[in-house]
Amino acid sequence: MTEEAEARQDGLWRGDEGALKLESRKALLKLIQGPYLSASRSPRQWAALLSDEATVRSRLNDLFLDLVVDRDGGFAFVRNVDAGELDVPSAVRSESLTFLDTAMLLVLRQLLLSAESEGRVIVGQDEVFEQLEPFRTADRDETDFRKRLNASWVKMKNRLRVVHTVSEDRVEISPVLRLLVDAEQARAIAAEYARIRAGERTPDRDAEEAADDDA
Repeated sequence: MTEEAEARQDGLWRGDEGALKLESRKALLKLIQGPYLSASRSPRQWAALLSDEATVRSRLNDLFLDLVVDRDGGFAFVRNVDAGELDVPSAVRSESLTFLDTAMLLVLRQLLLSAESEGRVIVGQDEVFEQLEPFRTADRDETDFRKRLNASWVKMKNRLRVVHTVSEDRVEISPVLRLLVDAEQARAIAAEYARIRAGERTPDRDAEEAADDDA
């Protein structure tokens, strides 16, 4: 038997000491890279994850990460472990979200939950923007506000990837959003925005943020 054949028997390459199969390693890497692993978009890695879930979860715990798997929704993602009083590093980077980013996430989540039982939830950009119009403050003209909405929309698609393009101005809302923003967080955000809409507080022009929200 050649040295190359012996290496393939013992691992994926010479000196490889990993225990996971190739597709399971790809699934592990995808989870760490984020923002999530989708059954529909990465079926082979999804199947491998379910097959090797215990080992993948163990590898992630070694990195202070917790694995969240939604089999019905067909997605999985990682988040920093809740270690209580134990001082552990944060392995997942936080995404800085502006005020409008957070508001848009909330609107998308509400749209998802209201129509999720019907199957795929597809919405138009204008439909989402219209629901955010009440948050335009007196110091922002329509053009400036639209520019900021567009920036948040691009972030939803390209960085957070909670929506996927269907046509030029329509997107499908990813079911992962249901868990990325849980019910408790949604209630807290909604209560704060209700106060803003009632005129009790105006978001700071420069900050306008829920900075370092764990997305």
